[in-house]
Amino acid sequence: MLINSQPDLEVVAEAANGEEAVSALAITRADVVLMDVRMPGMDGIEATRRILTEHLRRPPAASTPSGGGDAGPRIVVLTTFDLDEYALSAIHAGASGFLLKDAPPEELLEAVRTVHRGDAVIAPSTTRRLLDHVAPLLRLPSATQDAHAAAVARLTTREREVFELIAQGLSNPEIALKLFLSEATVKTHVGHILAKLEARDRVQAVVMAYETGIVRP
Repeated sequence: MLINSQPDLEVVAEAANGEEAVSALAITRADVVLMDVRMPGMDGIEATRRILTEHLRRPPAASTPSGGGDAGPRIVVLTTFDLDEYALSAIHAGASGFLLKDAPPEELLEAVRTVHRGDAVIAPSTTRRLLDHVAPLLRLPSATQDAHAAAVARLTTREREVFELIAQGLSNPEIALKLFLSEATVKTHVGHILAKLEARDRVQAVVMAYETGIVRP
């Protein structure tokens, strides 16, 4: 009811559990998915992983009506549990956001719109605590960390500035104000940063910032 009450939003499918969600999205194109964590059978974390994996397996022509590829549906995970392990599992599974079910309606609607624009969102109450909590694990030596450090090293000075502000949770308008740039310029920088880091979205970029020590708890 909440989503369908908005002129720019439409519910195209509903599912009672993870398996139904995977099946529904195999035949119905959605831009944004609101995914519960705790469900009977397949939970929301596994469903998120499956949905994004299945999307990557499709031929480009099947991805969009125009025949071009896309990044797949953006998934916002909803839960009543404000716990680090759920948020981290959701992000590792490929979610673009994490919100608590008791978030105000306007916050949920804004999350849908923000994720659709390509700006990932994690509930402010969990973002810093989550990443500060797992930072020591993220910084353990690994081949992945080495690759991410090399990618960060390829950023230009300006891109590095923007990257650091992304990692602090600033939005494009906030970054533009802080660096005295236009929002269009910031958006261009963000696009270049995500491409160089091979990051799907801002959530992955922030995780890389913690991995490489750009941000420390």
